[in-house]
Amino acid sequence: MPEGDVVLRTARRLDAALSGQALVRGELRWADLGGVDLAGARVSGTSAVGKHLLTRLEDGRTLHTHLRMDGFWRVYRAGTERGADRSVKARVVLGTERWTCVGYLLGMVDLVRTRDEGRVVGHLGPDVLAPDLDVAAAGARIPAQGPRGIGEVLLDQRVVAGLGTIYLAETLWAHGVWPWTPAADVDGAALVATARRLMQRSVAASLPTATGDPRRGTHVHGREGRGCPRCRTPIVRSRVGVAPLDRPVFWCPRCQPAPSSSS
Repeated sequence: MPEGDVVLRTARRLDAALSGQALVRGELRWADLGGVDLAGARVSGTSAVGKHLLTRLEDGRTLHTHLRMDGFWRVYRAGTERGADRSVKARVVLGTERWTCVGYLLGMVDLVRTRDEGRVVGHLGPDVLAPDLDVAAAGARIPAQGPRGIGEVLLDQRVVAGLGTIYLAETLWAHGVWPWTPAADVDGAALVATARRLMQRSVAASLPTATGDPRRGTHVHGREGRGCPRCRTPIVRSRVGVAPLDRPVFWCPRCQPAPSSSS
């Protein structure tokens, strides 16, 4: 699933193409929205909230989309889609006179009143990439999770939004934290600050595709069996969380040892 950095880059591309423009196409190919046509509405902007995208219209409505596992957006110069907008994978088509934005394989599509955005994103914790993020306050939410393993907690979007398996692994490795360390025993603010810095660096890199490749240059994620950059110990792949919501985690057994009380 794309993480917050990819979603923010996607939001910026959509914003650049649509903001301030009237839609000449506004097709929602979604079960309960198939009869809605957004053509004629003017877009005020697109924002990212964690892993969610909010495209706001000046008429007081918000189009909420989520990429889930396979979704992505493509932006075409109007008239160059060459049938891409007619793909069976296309879930949303938003077009202006200059650009056509197509959302493929989106996992969520909702149309809500802008004042009711809380219905779709109100359950989320602070967005790790929010410009006004209070790192200390966001970090304090982590140890408040008590005995839950830190790996599971960092993936819980209700605690802090935007992180996925890539930045979970990279953040814990940077701090030498065992993925099953109780959340109560970690410095939450330090973890949030590191995750935020790593993700901001990825956003600044402006990778060329809508989905990007945030794994470029990782230290542990996706490197099972390869030597740790610090100690050369083979990286291990395990799982954190409770099935069926458990997720993979990559870590170094030497650099991220279990606390002595857990041995």
